[in-house]
Amino acid sequence: MISQTASIDSSQSHVQRLKDLALLCAGVLCAGMGLKGFLLPNDFIDGGAMGISLLLEITTGVELALLVILVNLPFIWMGYRQISTGFAVRTVIAIGLLALCLVLVPYPVVTTDKLLISVFGGFFLGAGIGLAIRGGGVLDGTEVLAIWISRRSSLTVGDVIMVINVLVFGAAAMLLTVETALYAMLTYLAASKTVDFLIHGIEEYTAVIIISDYHEVIREMVTQELGRGITVFKGEKGYGKRGLQQNDTNILYVIVTRLELTRLKDRIERIDENAFIVNHGVDDTKGGMVKGRPLH
Repeated sequence: MISQTASIDSSQSHVQRLKDLALLCAGVLCAGMGLKGFLLPNDFIDGGAMGISLLLEITTGVELALLVILVNLPFIWMGYRQISTGFAVRTVIAIGLLALCLVLVPYPVVTTDKLLISVFGGFFLGAGIGLAIRGGGVLDGTEVLAIWISRRSSLTVGDVIMVINVLVFGAAAMLLTVETALYAMLTYLAASKTVDFLIHGIEEYTAVIIISDYHEVIREMVTQELGRGITVFKGEKGYGKRGLQQNDTNILYVIVTRLELTRLKDRIERIDENAFIVNHGVDDTKGGMVKGRPLH
């Protein structure tokens, strides 16, 4: 029995590794398209480690494939120390494949229109970064640096990335032109939105807290009609529209996707139009009755 379980676990582990490798390869091909099909032929740059590499390539003439590896080496080491060996290995594979892709794969130059270059170059580059993250690695090491700094300061990961990109875009404005820096910001925005979409998906999770006198009816509706799991917290009422009420109540907590949120609120309003509802975004969930996102 133990040997069968070990065999199943080993098989699942191999399948997961193949999925990760496939996502890393897909990410590399997308990023290569963004770079060689849009940004590189037109001397455009992006933010983060990729932006630093592009800026160095434009100003020094050194091959981008080599610069991508050199610029990301410190971040790979930091990822090994701060996150895990597996993460560092997958990142080395992803960045190595990207360097080979830039040298060997003949991408066509799609357009010379500056706006299209910014938007679609950022889109393909963001898709590549997002798919690589789904595969357990990164193509842009500045996120690792941001995590490291955030653990040692009051800054968030987003704050650190913003500061890094401000420095990159400022350098682009001084070394190249202000127009190039402005287009680089547009490229970065397109890339970051694409990354967010691929990581969180259209079915972004939303946590909903419901407080109602009809909590039992709402609980049955959520579990039976919507087929969602729900957690019931024991609470006590405080001060509301009807003044001070010190009596116990049940507080309902449910995780739904963004597409299901409107449907849930409509059903709750039919039961109790005075129900108090709070919802907020959730980065990720695991277990329970929450359905997994694609690309996991």
